Amino acid sequence: MLRLCVRLVRRPLLPAVRLWRRNIQLRVVAATLLISLSVVLALGFVVIAQVSKGLLDAKEEAAQSQAAGGFAVAQEKANTPATVDGPDATDNKVGRDASTWMNSLVKQLASGGQTAFEVAALGAGTGEQPQPGAQGVRGARASGNVDPTASVPISLRRAVNHATGTFKTFSEIRYTSGADQKEPEPALVVGKRLTDINGDPYDLYYLFPLTQEEESLNLVKSTIATAGLFVVVLLSGIAWLVVRQVVSPVRMAAGIAERLSAGRLQERMKVTGEDDIARLGEAFNKMAQNLQNKIQQLEELSRMQRRFVSDVSHELRTPLTTVRMAADVIHDARVDFDPVTARSAELLAGQLDRFESLLADLLEISRFDAGAAALEAEPIDLREVVRRVIDGAEPLAEHKGTRIRVLGDSQPVIAEADSRRVERVLRNLVVNAVEHGEGRDVVVRLASAGGAVAVAVRDYGVGLKPGEATRVFNRFWRADPARARTTGGTGLGLSIAVEDARLHGGWLQAWGEPGGGSQFRLTLPRTADEPLRGSPIPLEPEDSRANRARAAADAAAASDTGAQRPAVEAGDRSPIPPRSPVAGAQSVPADPTALPGNGARVVARPAEQAQQEDRADGR
Repeated sequence: MLRLCVRLVRRPLLPAVRLWRRNIQLRVVAATLLISLSVVLALGFVVIAQVSKGLLDAKEEAAQSQAAGGFAVAQEKANTPATVDGPDATDNKVGRDASTWMNSLVKQLASGGQTAFEVAALGAGTGEQPQPGAQGVRGARASGNVDPTASVPISLRRAVNHATGTFKTFSEIRYTSGADQKEPEPALVVGKRLTDINGDPYDLYYLFPLTQEEESLNLVKSTIATAGLFVVVLLSGIAWLVVRQVVSPVRMAAGIAERLSAGRLQERMKVTGEDDIARLGEAFNKMAQNLQNKIQQLEELSRMQRRFVSDVSHELRTPLTTVRMAADVIHDARVDFDPVTARSAELLAGQLDRFESLLADLLEISRFDAGAAALEAEPIDLREVVRRVIDGAEPLAEHKGTRIRVLGDSQPVIAEADSRRVERVLRNLVVNAVEHGEGRDVVVRLASAGGAVAVAVRDYGVGLKPGEATRVFNRFWRADPARARTTGGTGLGLSIAVEDARLHGGWLQAWGEPGGGSQFRLTLPRTADEPLRGSPIPLEPEDSRANRARAAADAAAASDTGAQRPAVEAGDRSPIPPRSPVAGAQSVPADPTALPGNGARVVARPAEQAQQEDRADGR
């Protein structure tokens, strides 16, 4: 379930991840965007913090100055002596109690604020337990519909009640309920303990709204955000333009390189200016020009070589025909010659046969080189092709003392292929296996699975040394130059065979180990033009040394646990254990090196092991 969830999450993200990996311009612009955004955010936080601190410091200084003046005026009014008449009769202590005087004081102090501040008066001990013997103002009073009890924090009231001096704190001004009730707003509250006209203590508070400071700070924030966004977008645009000037020539070079690799050798980069990019373009164009010249020279040389081979092959046909006719006459009359001359006539006839085969192979190779080889594909049963090949190789097998076995022919193995070319490939493989098998059995295995069919030819002769399996398909290559050719081969058989396999869209691969024989595998698509994804027959046979060693180890492990499994003798070279029916075979994954002429594996054996196996075989 976890893997399923991960797949479901990753699937929609794969296009974006692929674009991120392949587009360097996107990565540079994104990195510039993130870095500039981080710088703008850090700078914005610093500026906002400094501006906020400056505004609050200025507000605190002005508020303390204003509150100090108000506290002095209030205490002066409380200490003014009583008078009977005069212009200050409204502030006279005569005929007024402390409550009325307090209301008048709050109203008078708040009248000078003009909404710049509000004034609130609270009795001593308000919000706490009343002190014993405490007298004076007991009710809370405030200007501007301010709720004094909710607007003055408890902590500030406690500080004012328990100490002398002026105290301040930040809080919110809350208003009493009404039709025009205002929303709470931040404020700076300054308070001090004073005495009223009767000498009783009370607390006087100034509440300074911070609305203007908050608006100023919001204006600074919006300005910084707008400017920061503009800067980020501008830097991203600049990065995109700058990177585009560098990436565009690189992309152009990559596209031209792809077209050059596709064979369009006339492609060139457009070069403007004299900077480093222009120098890169000039160097790229020079490289492409030199590459085109070299390829053209090689093509011309190859064309001349192919034409030479084709012309020579055709021109040799006429004199070869004449020589053949004369050689046949001499060969037919050899009974009248002396023994030396008769033997010379036989050798002449045999070498002419080989010369004709070589000439035919050269013509076929020239057709492949010129791209003139045509495939005449039709549905065929590979079992019939294998039977014809074995029937033709039986005389050579009897002469060598070799038995040819066929496995997997119980069911039809149908494929769309050129019967003539497939038969030529298999004839070459079987004849080579018989010739190099040293009298041991040769096993031909057929199988089909999925969209592929395969024929493997296994021998148990000298095998292949390390590195030889990749060269065995080269023209005129021989594993042992001193070895005589019993069948008079031309050295072009496997080269033509691998070209036939390629023409079918198939694989021809080799595996071998020194002294352990070799196996050649031909894999063809079941349907013409269908790409191959695997082969129904493994390239390394089941009876190879590595597989036998693993089987022996498994048998030993099974015997330790009480299981009964047949052991495999180290020196047993009797071919091929039984296989499961081909119809139930499962398609195997494609070999990573499964290319025509490649994917070959050669297993080296140590010298001591080789000597032991040779002694076990009686050699």
